[in-house]
Amino acid sequence: MIGRGLGRFIKGNSLVERAVRSSLLTVLGFGTYQGLRLLSNLLLTRILFPEAFGMMALVTVFLVGLSMFSDMGVAPAIMQSKRGDDPDFLDTAWTLHIIRGGVLWVAASVLAYPLSLIYAEPELAWYLPVSALTLLITGFNPTKFETANRHLRTGRVIVVEIATQVVGLIAAITLAWLTQSVWALVVSGIVSALAQLLFMHILIPGRGNRWRLEKAAAHELMHFGKWIFLSTLCGFLILQGDKVILGKYLSLDQFGVYNIGYFLASFPLLLGTMVIRRVVIPVHREGPPRVSRENFLRLRKMRFIATAVLMAMLLSVAALGIWLVDLMYDERYLMAGAVVVALACMQVPQIIVLTYDQAALAEGDSQRFFVLSAARAAAMTLGLLLGFELAGLFGALIAQGVAMIVIYPVVIWLARKQGAWDPLHDMVFFVIGGGLAAAIFWLHWDDVSVLIQ
Repeated sequence: MIGRGLGRFIKGNSLVERAVRSSLLTVLGFGTYQGLRLLSNLLLTRILFPEAFGMMALVTVFLVGLSMFSDMGVAPAIMQSKRGDDPDFLDTAWTLHIIRGGVLWVAASVLAYPLSLIYAEPELAWYLPVSALTLLITGFNPTKFETANRHLRTGRVIVVEIATQVVGLIAAITLAWLTQSVWALVVSGIVSALAQLLFMHILIPGRGNRWRLEKAAAHELMHFGKWIFLSTLCGFLILQGDKVILGKYLSLDQFGVYNIGYFLASFPLLLGTMVIRRVVIPVHREGPPRVSRENFLRLRKMRFIATAVLMAMLLSVAALGIWLVDLMYDERYLMAGAVVVALACMQVPQIIVLTYDQAALAEGDSQRFFVLSAARAAAMTLGLLLGFELAGLFGALIAQGVAMIVIYPVVIWLARKQGAWDPLHDMVFFVIGGGLAAAIFWLHWDDVSVLIQ
């Protein structure tokens, strides 16, 4: 019986079977991917110095910012559009993506020197334009990568991601040992981008793209993407606002240590985000919860399981954060343990509401998605500034959890429109997750309180 059941999930083609299979493959792939990142991180911290990670974190913030400020929503557009399998639509999306990549590289090159003056880091003027070549390269990534996600065929997608990480790890370690400089991180990023492009073409089945600009397809992409564009402007503040603000006020070595803590604490949230984006949109598209009670209950079951697993992972990271950093890093990085505890505890509200924004994208409602993103960005940015002013790094970390609680009414407004709001789910995990997070905070208070200084 167990063998037949397992075989059905491995080979079955129903929505639930494909969703479960895609989720398991995504978790397996992401775990391997993050494990390789952790290995790379541990090795590089022994070869390089904290300031190198702080500098690369600044470079990454600006590259992510440029990328998000110009996001046309190509990936979610392909995932949800009725023309998501149309060659003309896909070729137009690919062509626009190439144009965007070229514009981003030019923009990064122009902004590099002014940003080096603002952050008082002259080397930034050289590192940023070279690193931005990754944006130019990824513009050529084929759309068959997104088509595979659209149909919940994630097996080869995971292989590409892992293979890319392996190549990047080998390049980074080799270059760090040879150069002992930030250039090792910069050049290894370019090597990874080239490897990913090659692996996508070789390993993922499907037709290649051709240069094409179909007017109807471009109009649909632009219409859907205009709200995605505005949403990603807000998304930058949500995901990178802490680094923009803290990168200005912390020293470069402290900023590098903060990013080590952020990397460890954010593992469960990043995993959940990846699973939700790859699974929830197809599930909503094929079985909208507002259409029937059956669809809603099926989504509730998936949501309860996903939140329980992610919450257990997040709180485990919070409870073990101090010990993990002590075990894996030398004394230069010990402050990262306190960052792990505080940040992981403050991510509990984000884990609870993780699926709701994707419900709007699944039905093409990018306008409501933007409203939620704008509310989160405003609350997060204001909270970071006030929190840092009142209680230093400690206050900035606490603000990230408070911001999500403040904008919860906006989450409800969006989720109810799609028939996806589940108050029972939210209440259960807020009580359990919030209670356990408070206990962990109290247990590690002596270590976390040093962040106030």
